[in-house]
Amino acid sequence: MEDKRRGLVSWARSRLKSPSWLGGLGLAAGIAGLAAPVMAGLVKSGAGVAGGVTLLVLLALHVRFVTERPVRGAGAWWIVALQAWLTYLPLAVFGAAWTPVFALLAGALLVMAARIRSVVLVVLALACGPVVLAAPEKAMIGIGWALAAPLLGLVEYVVVALSKRARRLTEARTDVMRKAVALERRRFTRDLHDLVGHRLTVLVLKTQLVQRLVAEGDKRAEDEASETLELLRSLSADVRAVAHGLRSSSLAAELNSARSLLESARVRCQIKVACRDLPGDVEEALTHALREGVTNVLRHAEARQCSIQLLERDKLVRLTIRNDGVRLPRRQWEGGQGLMNLAERVSHLGGWLEATSSRTGVFTFNAYVPRNK
Repeated sequence: MEDKRRGLVSWARSRLKSPSWLGGLGLAAGIAGLAAPVMAGLVKSGAGVAGGVTLLVLLALHVRFVTERPVRGAGAWWIVALQAWLTYLPLAVFGAAWTPVFALLAGALLVMAARIRSVVLVVLALACGPVVLAAPEKAMIGIGWALAAPLLGLVEYVVVALSKRARRLTEARTDVMRKAVALERRRFTRDLHDLVGHRLTVLVLKTQLVQRLVAEGDKRAEDEASETLELLRSLSADVRAVAHGLRSSSLAAELNSARSLLESARVRCQIKVACRDLPGDVEEALTHALREGVTNVLRHAEARQCSIQLLERDKLVRLTIRNDGVRLPRRQWEGGQGLMNLAERVSHLGGWLEATSSRTGVFTFNAYVPRNK
C-alpha cells in the first residue's frame, strides 16, 4: 500500500513539473472561470437548462479545436464557424449572461490565425466582443465582458501556444534521448564484437596452440601459456573499456600483436609501414580494420603467408592484408558482422572497404581511410 502511495505521489509530481500538463490545467481553469459566471447568469434568468446544454456543446467544440493537433492548415475550421454561430445567436435568447463566451471565440480565432498566419482573423478576434456594443438593446449585453473578451482570448491563446510549444520541446527531447540510447547500444554491441570478440578468438587459437605444443613436448608451450594468461588479463581491461566507451587502441601495438599471433599460428608474416602520426580517429578505424582482417585470416583460411601494408598516398591511407590458403568464397567473407561494423566505422570517416580473392586462393583485403588532418 505504501509503494502505491509513493508511486502516485511520484506520478503527480512528474505531472506538475510538466509544462504541457501545467498549460492544460491553466486552460481548464480559464474555461471554468468563464463558464461559472455564464451559468450563474443563466440560472438567475431562468434559462439554466437550455443555456447549460448550449454552453456544454459550445465548450466541447472549443476545447476540441484549441487542443487538436492539425497536420496542416487551420485544422477543423468548421468548428470555429459553428462556435461563432453558437456565440452570437444565443445572445438574443440568453441576454447579458451569455456575453463572457465571446472570450472563447476570440481565443479560437487567434489560435486559427496563428495556424494559417492570417492578419484578418486577428482583427476579427479582437473585434468579436466589442462589435456587439453596437446592438440597439444595451441591456442584453454585458459591456464589461464584451470589452474584456479580446484580452481574455489573448490570454487563452498564449496559454495554448506555450503549452503546445512545451509539448513539442518535450517530444523533441524524448526523441533525442531515444536516439542517444540507440547509438550507445549500437556502439556497445559493435565494440563488444570487434574488440572482445577478437580477443576471445585469439584466446581460443592460443589455447589450441598450447595444447598442441604440450602434446608435442615443445618447450614453447610455457611461453605460449604465459601469453595466453596475459591475453586473459587484457580481456578484463577490454571489457571495462567497452563498458565505459574508452578508446585505448594503438595501431603500433596491434601490428606487433598481429605479427606475434600469426607467427604463433605458423603463418609467415611480413609487415610494411610507410606512414606515421595518423589522426586519432583514422588510427582507431585502421586498428579495428587490422584486428578484423587478422581474425578473418585465422578463422577462414589455412594461411601460410600473410603480408600487411600500411601506406599513404595523396592523404589517403590504405591498409592491405593479403594471405593465401583461402577456404571460403568471397560472398561469405562479406557477410560477417565484423566487416559490417568495420564498414560503418570507416564510412563515417569517408572511407571504404575492398575485398577480392583470386583463383589461386589468395585473398586481399583493403581498407581506405582519408587523412583529414
